[in-house]
Amino acid sequence: MTALLASIVEFRNFLGTHVLFALGAMLLIGYLIGRLCGIIKLPEITGFIIAGIVVGESVLGVVPYTMTPSMKVITEVALGLIALAIGAEFSLAKLRRLGVEIVFMVVAQLVLVFVAVAGVLSLLGLDPAFAIILGSIATASSPAVIVAIVQNLRAHGTFVDYLYGIVALLDAGTVILFGISFSLAVGMLGLTAAGAGPFTLFLSAVLEVVLSLVAGAIVGLFLHATIRRRRRSGEIMIITLGTVFIVTAVAIVFHLSPLLVNMTAGAVLINLSARHHRVFRSLEPLTPPIYALFFVLAGVELRLALLMNPQILLLGGAYIVARNVMKTASVYLGGRAAKVPKVTAGNLGLCMFPQAGVALGLVLMVQASPFTAMMAPQQTALVDTMVNIVLLSVFINQLVGPPILKRAILRGNNMEE
Repeated sequence: MTALLASIVEFRNFLGTHVLFALGAMLLIGYLIGRLCGIIKLPEITGFIIAGIVVGESVLGVVPYTMTPSMKVITEVALGLIALAIGAEFSLAKLRRLGVEIVFMVVAQLVLVFVAVAGVLSLLGLDPAFAIILGSIATASSPAVIVAIVQNLRAHGTFVDYLYGIVALLDAGTVILFGISFSLAVGMLGLTAAGAGPFTLFLSAVLEVVLSLVAGAIVGLFLHATIRRRRRSGEIMIITLGTVFIVTAVAIVFHLSPLLVNMTAGAVLINLSARHHRVFRSLEPLTPPIYALFFVLAGVELRLALLMNPQILLLGGAYIVARNVMKTASVYLGGRAAKVPKVTAGNLGLCMFPQAGVALGLVLMVQASPFTAMMAPQQTALVDTMVNIVLLSVFINQLVGPPILKRAILRGNNMEE
C-alpha cells in the first residue's frame, strides 16, 4: 500500500511539472466544485476558490505553489477583461440619472473604509506601508455577485439604481485609491529613488492615474475606429483581445494601472456608441474559462498552513470586521448626508460585503510587481501574508455576503421573498 501511494505521488509530481496538466486540472475541478456550490446556493466563485485550495499544495498538490509564477499571465488577462467590462457600466446617460447621492456614498465608503482598515491593521502591528495597501483593497466590492442576486430576485427600482451606481463608481474609485496607496507604500518601503518625499510620491501617484486615464481614452478611441464597421463577432473578438493583451502589457511595463487603462477604454467605447455592446457580447464565450482559472489560481495561492498562523487569523479577522462594519456605516452616513431615506441607506451598506475579482486582482498585482522582487525577505513574507488576508476575506465574504445581500435587497426594495 505504501509503495502504491508513493507511486501515485511520484506520478502526480511528474504531471504537476507540466503547465497544461495543471491548467486542465484547475478547469475541471473548478467546474465540478463550482457546480456543487451552485447546488447549495453558494456563488460559483466560492467553488473556484475552494477548487484552488484542493488542487494546491494544501490538499492534493496537483498544482505546486512554485508553478504559480508561470501562470501570472492568467491574472493579467483576467484583470484586463474585468476592467473592460466594468468600464462598460460608465454610460453617461446612466450617470446623469443617478445623481449626487451616489457620489456621496461612494466617497464616504472609500475614505472611511480605507482609514478604518489601515488604522486597525497598523495598530495591530502590521507595517503601515502594507496596511495602507490593504486599506485601499478593502474598499472594493464584487459587482458580479451583486448583479447575479439582483437578477435572480428580478429586483428593480430606485434601490437597485443606487446599488448599481455605487458598484460601478466604487471599483473605479478603488483602482485610483489603490494606485495612490501603492505608490506611497513603495516610497515608505524605500524602494524608490533616494530623496523622494511624500509629496513627490503623491504627485507621482496622481500622474500615474492621469496617464492611465489618458492611455485608456486613446485605446477606447482606437477600438471604436477599428471595430465600428466590423460585422462578424469573431473579428471583433480578435481585435478586442489583441488590444487588451497589448495594452495590459504596455501598462505594466510603463508602471501604469492596467485596470484603470482598460476600464477607461471600456467607458470611452460604450459612450461613443451603444452598438459597442456587441464588443462585450463577443467576449462572453471566452470569459468563463479565463475567470475560472483566475479564481482557481487565487485559491492555489491560499496556503492553509499559513492561515493557521495566529497572526494571519488576527489580522485577517480584524480586516474583515473593520471592513464590513465600516462598509455599512460609511454608506449609511454618506446616504444620509445626501438625504437618502434611512431604510435605503442602511441596506445599501449591507450589499457591499461580497469581495472578489478586483480585490484579488489588486493584491495579486502587488505580488507580481517588480517592486516585490526588490524587497527584503521580511517584506516579501509580508506580501504573502497580505495575499492570504485578502483571500481569507474573499472566502468568508463570499460565504456570508450573498445571504446578507439578498435580505438587504428585499428590505431596501420593499419586496416579499
